[in-house]
Amino acid sequence: MERQTFYITTPIYYPNNKLHVGHTYTTVAADALARYHRLRGHDTWFLTGTDEHGLNVERAARQAGKEPLEYVDPIVQWIKELWATLEIQYDDFIRTTEERHKRTVQAIFQRLYDQGDIYKGVYRGLYCTNCEAYYTESELKEGRICPVHDRPVEWVEEESYFFRLSKYGPAILEHIRRNPEFVRPESRRNEVVRFIERGLEDLSVSRTSFRWGIPVPFDPDHVIYVWVDALSNYITALGYPDGELYRRFWPASVHLIGKDILRFHAIIWPALLLALGIPLPRSVYGHGWLLIGGGKMSKSRAGSQVIDPLTLVRKYGVDPVRYFLLREVPFGADGAYSEEALVRRINADLANDLGNLVWRTASMIERFAGGEIPAPVPGEDDGILKEKAAEVFDEVERALERLEIDQALQAAWELPRRVNKYIDEQAPWELRRQGREEKLRTVLYNAAEAIRLCGVLLSPFLVHTPGRIWDQLGFNPPEEQLWDDARRWGLLPPGLRVRKGEPLFPRLDLDEVLNGEAAKTPAQTGTPDSKPGAAPVEPAARGSATLPSAEIDLETFQRVDLRVARVTAAAALPGARRLLKLQLDVGGEERQVVAGIAEHYRPEDLVGRNVILVANLKPVKLRGEISQGMILAAAGPDGSLALLTTDSAAVPGSKVR
Repeated sequence: MERQTFYITTPIYYPNNKLHVGHTYTTVAADALARYHRLRGHDTWFLTGTDEHGLNVERAARQAGKEPLEYVDPIVQWIKELWATLEIQYDDFIRTTEERHKRTVQAIFQRLYDQGDIYKGVYRGLYCTNCEAYYTESELKEGRICPVHDRPVEWVEEESYFFRLSKYGPAILEHIRRNPEFVRPESRRNEVVRFIERGLEDLSVSRTSFRWGIPVPFDPDHVIYVWVDALSNYITALGYPDGELYRRFWPASVHLIGKDILRFHAIIWPALLLALGIPLPRSVYGHGWLLIGGGKMSKSRAGSQVIDPLTLVRKYGVDPVRYFLLREVPFGADGAYSEEALVRRINADLANDLGNLVWRTASMIERFAGGEIPAPVPGEDDGILKEKAAEVFDEVERALERLEIDQALQAAWELPRRVNKYIDEQAPWELRRQGREEKLRTVLYNAAEAIRLCGVLLSPFLVHTPGRIWDQLGFNPPEEQLWDDARRWGLLPPGLRVRKGEPLFPRLDLDEVLNGEAAKTPAQTGTPDSKPGAAPVEPAARGSATLPSAEIDLETFQRVDLRVARVTAAAALPGARRLLKLQLDVGGEERQVVAGIAEHYRPEDLVGRNVILVANLKPVKLRGEISQGMILAAAGPDGSLALLTTDSAAVPGSKVR
């Protein structure tokens, strides 16, 4: 079977202003799609970055008394820190000021000039410095006001090189007609078709009135138009034309963009690619805007209210913010933001439907089964939850293949709602009163297993919640858990001891939080614990900046057999970039353990070291290799990982007390 690849990009963000929650929406959506495809086992690459050239940046830097690069560097760092806080797991972050990008953009421009697709002329027209875009009179609001930023545009007249955009209009139209999935959703596709059918004009692709840009290679008095520069990042980041990543991932699966930059991505970018003889991306998806007070959320619009995503995360936590952005906004359409809507969504979905379900199920297992998940009894299971879970997984998969992220979450929520209804229907308290112990055990197991599957369903979208769900069930999933394996019914082993801690999402008092008090969701607001660009790490295996509040007794702790083990051999596991295969000496017994530490330790540095082994963990198979236990490590808030070890004199096999 052919290996599936998935290459997703977001726009590279313009660092003239710090990002607001509208930008966050795009990147969280892209992260959810990337996480999903990684879980499906697809070869996935997620690119984001910053677009750092142009007149707007040059002016802002001058006003700040700085050089342009000096001005943008701290803003870029802030953007990276924001993505780390939201645990965005990108594979590459490209800056258009990097040499790898600039060299390739100049080579592209030179090639287009050499083949006659770029020629010299004079540009006279209207220009918005915020958009870094040219406009005709008919495209502007009354008074020559930019339709996106509500600010006056400028008249520009200067010598310029032009790209023969008009030459490629018919070919783009033909491609759209043959490939209706190329521009999505349908409303955006119709917009692009209408614009092309009116006739395309050749595009000015160089400027002489400012210097902050990539110089035209054969005429250094000109700098390359910022959109030609910026759009090229999608292939320069892959090492076009000869890079291994380019051969592996191009054409892109989807460019995920806001609708205000649709024409650049669905007209100018395809024209440039056609001129270069490069395949077009499979899809350009123009989603809507987050609206507040009826208008687009934007720092460049005078008088607009701006919502800082970091403020929201500090108040409500990472997962509630991610959930609201992905669930509340119909993907592809505009959506409205209000803090009241955020709180109501947290209370209704996260606290009531999900959090209450996990809490009540763990409580019933404690009351009716001694705190251990009971084994189901053959002949007592009606299969209701098993069938519902399979149906929900299928619908979530279909929705994500259509890029309907909000619909995927809506479908996912059908499972916890059905489990709540199932518990009410089966009434475990009545089964206990009636002495129907076999039916009771089956009902409790079914509820717990369905809750495990809820964690799997939420894994593409939320970063802390799945692990917290599994932890309350006492369940430790395989480190390299894949979607198709994890969705199978019956993987929750009976006999696990539930660890009912705090509710996943306590209900919030609307008046209190809207009046500025912090939301009581401490378990959701931990510091980032996975570095950007890292391979997906299951939340249950992550470190945490907050100590768990649930206590265990000594008897429970003594069931864990911790042993000193010495690494006798270590090697990379083919096809798994995070995994190492370790051979351990455990006091005369040889064990093999597969550990997700390849990004932190080289195999040769581990041989001879002592590690701490959980020796009585049930063996599992990871990527075709048996793993007989787990070695312990501590995760730092910056994504670093440190193995727990002992003095070299400790004897392999010694029990850790």
